[in-house]
Amino acid sequence: MTTTRTTRLRRPLLAGTTAVAAMAVTAGFMAATPEQATAATGPRLSLIAATDSVTLTSWKEEPGVFLDLGTYLTAEGTPLELKVTRKSYKDPVVVTQTVYEGGKAKAKVLPRDTVKDFSGLPGFAEITVTDSTGKKVVSRTESFCPNNASGRVRPDAPATSKYPESCPTNPFTLGSVWGVEKGWAANTYSGAYTQPVKLAAGTYTAKVGVAKKYRDLFGIADKPATVRVTVQERSWEDGGGAAARQATGEHAGHGAGQQAPAAHAGHGPGHAPSPAQAGAPETSGAGPSYNVGHGPLKAAPPALPWALKRQEAARAEARAADTIGQTDGSRKAPALTPQAKRPTGTPSVPNVPKPDLRSLPAYGITISDGGQDVPGKDYLAFSANVWNAGPAQLVVDGFRSPGKPTMDAFQYFYDANGKQVGYTPTGTMEWDPRPGHVHWHFTDFASYRLLKADQKEAVRSGKEAFCLANTDAVDYTVKNANWHPFNTDLSTACGQENSISVREVLDVGSGDTYTQDLPGQSFDITDVPNGTYYIQVLANPAKRLKETNLDNNSALRKIVLGGTPGKRTVTVPAHDLVNAN
Repeated sequence: MTTTRTTRLRRPLLAGTTAVAAMAVTAGFMAATPEQATAATGPRLSLIAATDSVTLTSWKEEPGVFLDLGTYLTAEGTPLELKVTRKSYKDPVVVTQTVYEGGKAKAKVLPRDTVKDFSGLPGFAEITVTDSTGKKVVSRTESFCPNNASGRVRPDAPATSKYPESCPTNPFTLGSVWGVEKGWAANTYSGAYTQPVKLAAGTYTAKVGVAKKYRDLFGIADKPATVRVTVQERSWEDGGGAAARQATGEHAGHGAGQQAPAAHAGHGPGHAPSPAQAGAPETSGAGPSYNVGHGPLKAAPPALPWALKRQEAARAEARAADTIGQTDGSRKAPALTPQAKRPTGTPSVPNVPKPDLRSLPAYGITISDGGQDVPGKDYLAFSANVWNAGPAQLVVDGFRSPGKPTMDAFQYFYDANGKQVGYTPTGTMEWDPRPGHVHWHFTDFASYRLLKADQKEAVRSGKEAFCLANTDAVDYTVKNANWHPFNTDLSTACGQENSISVREVLDVGSGDTYTQDLPGQSFDITDVPNGTYYIQVLANPAKRLKETNLDNNSALRKIVLGGTPGKRTVTVPAHDLVNAN
C-alpha cells in the first residue's frame, strides 16, 4: 500500500536508446559432443569485453560516473530465449527458457526466484572496481535485460535479431519475451536502471562477472572480464554541454540522431509484422527521446557509452514535448502511411480477426495542483493504458476534407494474408494545437471516471481523444504479438497540422499509456469528500471500434482519498500482487 501526499507532479525523464553497431570479436567456444546434441540444450553463453580499456567522464555538476564498461553476453549454437509471464495479477511472475531437443523447441521452466518482474534478470552482473593501489572502491550487482541493444559478433550470424529491443517496466505488464540472438551479443550495462558511482579522476581496474546463480542456470563459464577504466573530470562550464549535445545528435524534432537500418525480417511464426506494415522502415534514436503525456516509464539500458548522453538528456527534459516519441524504453519507430485516399464502396465488417482492446488498472497515482499554483485546488493525477490483446492490429485512418478542422476516421480489417477486406466509419480525428500535444487525436478511444465506493460516477476526466502510439510492450506472448511495432513515435504517428490524412495503429501486444496530469485530464477532487473510490479506465467507451470482445474493456483501481483541502492525500492499496501506486 502506498500513500502519496500533495506534490507538484513532475514529468519524468525518458531517455532513448540506440542500436549497437556490429562488433568484430573473437571468442572460443567448445563444440557439443554427440551425447550433448541429443539432450535438451540451451545456447552456449559467454561474457566478453568489447574493449580492454574505456574512458568515462565525471561531470562536476552530476552525481557520479555511469559504469558503461562495454561488456556483453554472447549466445552461440541457439539463441538465449526467455518467456516471462503471469496468468493474472494474482499470480507471480514466472519464466521459461526455450531449449532444443533434436532440433525441436521445448519449454524449460526456470526456478521461481529467477525473476521478480519484467525488467530483467536481477543481480546478474557482479561488478568490482579497484583503484591504482588495489583498494576496492566499488562492489555492486546489476540486473541484465537480454533485450539490451546488441550487435552481431560474427559475419555469418543472422542479419537481424527477432527479439524485442527493451524490457518493459509498466507495473501491469502481463508477458514479455527476452532474447539474445545466436551469433549476437547483448550489452550487460544496466543504463538508466542503475545508479552512478563516485570516482575521482584517475585510473581503475573494473572486473565484471556473472553471478553464480546464473552461471549454474545457463552454463556460463566463471571467466570475469577485466577492463581498465580511466576517469576524467569535466565541467559543463568548459564546453562539455555543447560536446554532449553533439554526441547525442540532439534534436528539436528528430535531428541527426536518427538513422535508418534495414527493417527487421524473419521474426519467426507469429511474430512478424503483418503484410499491412511489413514494408515500413525502422529507426533507432541515437539521442534522448520523449513521450510527454504518454507514460512515465524508465528508459531501457542503452548500449553505447551513455555518460555524455545522460547529462544532456536531463537538461533537454524542459524542452521536450510529445512531438517526440518514445516506446517504453526501446527505440523510436516511424508511423505507417495511410491509404492514398479515403475508402470507397460499401462499408462492411467482415468475419476476420479483429483487435481486442483491454484496459490496465491505473497507476502513477498522485495528488497534484495540476501545474497551477491555485491555493486549495486539488487534482488526482494518474497514468492509464489501453492495450491490444489481438489477434489483429487496430488500424485507423483519418481523412480530411479540404478546409475542414476534423478528419473522418475509418477502421480497417485484414485477412490472414494482410489483404484489406473491409472497413467501417468509426468517428473522427481532431487537431489538438495545445503545447505538448500538437497532433491529431482519435476521438472516443478511452475514457476515465472516478467512481464512488458503490461504483457510481463521481468525476469524469475530460480526456477522451488520443493519438494512438505503441508506447508499452504489455504482453508479447499473445498470438500475433509484434515484437517490433511501428507507430511508436508521436512526432510521426500523429501527423502535422497540415496533414491531409493520418494512420494510427495499436499493434498486437502493445498498449498506449497516457498520463492524466493536467486540469481537464486529471480529476478535480477539490470538492470530493474523503473516502474510498475507484479509478475506472474504459476502452472504446462508445463501442465504435469493432473488437473481438467488448466485455473486457474496463479496469478498476481502488484508492482512498484523505487529507484536507489544499493538502489532500491518496492511499493506493496493492492490486492483487502488484504493489505500485
